[in-house]
Amino acid sequence: MTSQVNHWIGGTESGGSAARSSPVYDPATGIVSAQVVLGSASDVDEAVRAAREAFPAWRDASLARRQTVLFTFRELLNQRKSELAEIITAEHGKILDDALGEVARGQEVVEFACGLPHLLKGGYSENASTRVDVHSVRQPLGVVAVISPFNFPAMVPMWFFPIAIACGNTVVLKPSEKDPSAAVWLARLWAEAGLPPGVFNVVHGDKEAVDRLLEHPDVRGVSFVGSTPIARHVYETATRHGKRVQALGGAKNHMVVLPDADLDLAADAAVNAGFGSAGERCMAVSAVVAVEPVADELIRKIVERMARIRTGDGRRSCDMGPLVTAAHRDRVASYLDAGVTEGATLVVDGRKVEPDGAPDGFWLGPTLFDDVSPTMSIYTDEIFGPVLSVLRAESFDNAMTLVNSNPYGNGAAIFTNDGGAARRFESEVEAGMVGINVPIPVPMAYYSFGGWKASLFGDTHAYGAEGVHFFTRGKVVTTRWVDPSHGGLSLGFPRSD
Repeated sequence: MTSQVNHWIGGTESGGSAARSSPVYDPATGIVSAQVVLGSASDVDEAVRAAREAFPAWRDASLARRQTVLFTFRELLNQRKSELAEIITAEHGKILDDALGEVARGQEVVEFACGLPHLLKGGYSENASTRVDVHSVRQPLGVVAVISPFNFPAMVPMWFFPIAIACGNTVVLKPSEKDPSAAVWLARLWAEAGLPPGVFNVVHGDKEAVDRLLEHPDVRGVSFVGSTPIARHVYETATRHGKRVQALGGAKNHMVVLPDADLDLAADAAVNAGFGSAGERCMAVSAVVAVEPVADELIRKIVERMARIRTGDGRRSCDMGPLVTAAHRDRVASYLDAGVTEGATLVVDGRKVEPDGAPDGFWLGPTLFDDVSPTMSIYTDEIFGPVLSVLRAESFDNAMTLVNSNPYGNGAAIFTNDGGAARRFESEVEAGMVGINVPIPVPMAYYSFGGWKASLFGDTHAYGAEGVHFFTRGKVVTTRWVDPSHGGLSLGFPRSD
């Protein structure tokens, strides 16, 4: 008998309406491991009500009190990170090392949030006018919603909720229904850390729950990560209802390799960035742009490294795990036929993989295409799987034109030993995150994460200083007090002397 994954509302587990549920799979076996309840609009209303009622007290809690809870949460997370990683692997399928890495990157944002009192400081100007002082403050929004994807069930929510909570907001998290247990585990950890009931809530669900969060009058801000079509829907719907929104969309991340590059380094990077976490990450490299004459040699080195990748159950010390669901595996695999039909050369076919795992797991091995052109679906679409495409460019200028013509602008990398070329790439590439001999340039928590063009809807990136500004509103206060020694408060305009 499978277990049930419930909501977390007001500091306790809740089955909600429980009218609908969805299966949660172990991707390495294909077996249903749990049923997750799918929240209705009324379940969302209950969670938002709990968050709204908890907000005044949490808003008024001292910075020291909030910081104490955050530090405790950080310590508990550090002590039990392996437990969380096992949950991620069991429901997402990524290998344990990848899952531990996910937790570590999320914890960086928790640690950043521990120091948030420094970033919440306002400014102060004495005697802006005669005996008139001006100061600024930043105040929380209220109830905020976080809608997160399946590929990072712990890290992506942690991009947002530690900062939101540190700023004095209350949170309703809607995780992916594909791997929901990490969110409830985190909610329990918050409770153990001393976070008051209602400050952090979890509602599972699908489009019904999402749309209710986007429309709910008590939700003040929405943070979202997912595909570009859904990001556009989230942004347009939530802003139409007067909410502040940061909606991070899809990607087609390029890695440009110049003729002077260290090809061993570039090949290692392409394999790790293309096939890590089975390519199910928004910063995965999916397009390698080889500037001739290096393509043949680079492909040879990539193929050598791909042959050493061990695909299998993430709990068996493998290098790459399964995809998250059978439907997603089949969708990704369909691009292999499409690529061949459109004229690309299938160098390594991931459908032929012999996995170290159960036969019914959702397997697809690392796949490599050569001779890819910008009009092919394997290039235009965000595949979100272990499929790497090589495009050949005649020059650096051709490569730059190719990258900048793409509608996405999440991340881009260049591999070169030419400082001038790297500097020009950094300056001219149209992407929000840039790597120089670094394939996945995800910023540290004290910077901010986010792309350009169709990779971001809204103008605020995740975490870092931009995250603090997203979860707070500025207020400027002008103050004048009666001073008997100066004859009291005069009428009219302040004197300028």
